[in-house]
Amino acid sequence: MRAAFGISKGGFMRELHRPSPAVSFVGRHNSGKTTLLEKVIAELVSRGLNIGTIKHHGHPDFDIDIPGKDSFRHRAAGSVDSVIVSSGKIARVTSLDRDLECSEIVRCMPDHDLIIVEGYRKSGLDVIELFRAASDRDVAAAREFCIDATIGGVAPQAVVTDMPDVSAVSAAHGIPSFGFEDIDAIATYLENVYARPKLTVVVQAGGESRRMGQSKALVGFLGEPMITRILHRIAPAADEIVVTTNEPDRLAFLHDIDFGRPLRLASDVYKERGALRGFCTAIAAARTPLVALVACDMVYASPSLIIAEAATLHAERKDAVVPVTRFGLEPFHAVYRKDACLDATREIVEHGSVRMVDVFDRLDARFYSREETRAAAPDGGCFINVNTPDELAHIESSILGDGDRG
Repeated sequence: MRAAFGISKGGFMRELHRPSPAVSFVGRHNSGKTTLLEKVIAELVSRGLNIGTIKHHGHPDFDIDIPGKDSFRHRAAGSVDSVIVSSGKIARVTSLDRDLECSEIVRCMPDHDLIIVEGYRKSGLDVIELFRAASDRDVAAAREFCIDATIGGVAPQAVVTDMPDVSAVSAAHGIPSFGFEDIDAIATYLENVYARPKLTVVVQAGGESRRMGQSKALVGFLGEPMITRILHRIAPAADEIVVTTNEPDRLAFLHDIDFGRPLRLASDVYKERGALRGFCTAIAAARTPLVALVACDMVYASPSLIIAEAATLHAERKDAVVPVTRFGLEPFHAVYRKDACLDATREIVEHGSVRMVDVFDRLDARFYSREETRAAAPDGGCFINVNTPDELAHIESSILGDGDRG
């Protein structure tokens, strides 16, 4: 709700939010949606997921406030937007002059692992259809579904039913089917397919740099080691942070700094240097399904771009999301699916390849256009890296004179 209420932490970087994935459960009246979702939500929460919910209401004049209470009296007097706040809860009641699209509501509910929507069949979200044998309306809908596995011409992504015919048609069309008591299986399906996958941001620190004359990670930048600046920048996008390095002892001080996320150091897997081998080390070091890579000399590394790339990868079921500039691909400010990338990378490294492009030939990769990158990171500069003391001094001077980039 922070995004909806405009609360900001301040500082040079905008407050960042992860978009919430969403899925809709639909069915006729009395098909058992709410009863089912109570159990499913409780199971998902017990697994540690942060769940949001949206319920479509068919009556425009519904009220959740209590007549006679102060907030109710505010609205009765003419307030069109009332916020009720306590130390543990917040509620907002707003008068609308039009129907809100479900996508608009989802956008104002960021930072959930999953939003479960009850209703909103025409929202454009993936739908899970309920059919209950005790409901005459569901029996009629089931007859339609059993013709070609669609309702209103749209195939659900999964069904929940106690009707054998519906289950059989679903199986024939490759649609997952669950019973109303299959709470664990439904929760596992939602967790695996729809919930936001955790993301490791790997910062590649390497070691000594010939052009810089010392380790880039440890070179001073605006009064701190460059590596700490990068880690503070990317932390809001991460569920865990990994720094890959061939000088772990010199970077041990990072464990004493609070970046708001778990941090680990990982040593290079290969003795030989090279971008592809470093990529393999980074992917292997992650403990989460998704991995973002950032080089430690990218002084304007963009967490908002990482968040956007990860959301696109999950929504489109891709193996990688890689920005494209006029100079080519930017594989070291990109997001990858660990399992797919690790297998492909290990195979081509073993065959002697040193080219990153060979990895993309084996992946279902999505290439981010310059316009998409600009929309996610409007301040720009996120691919700028610092290679020499002169470049370092120039960027420091620019930040001190003109301000930092978000």
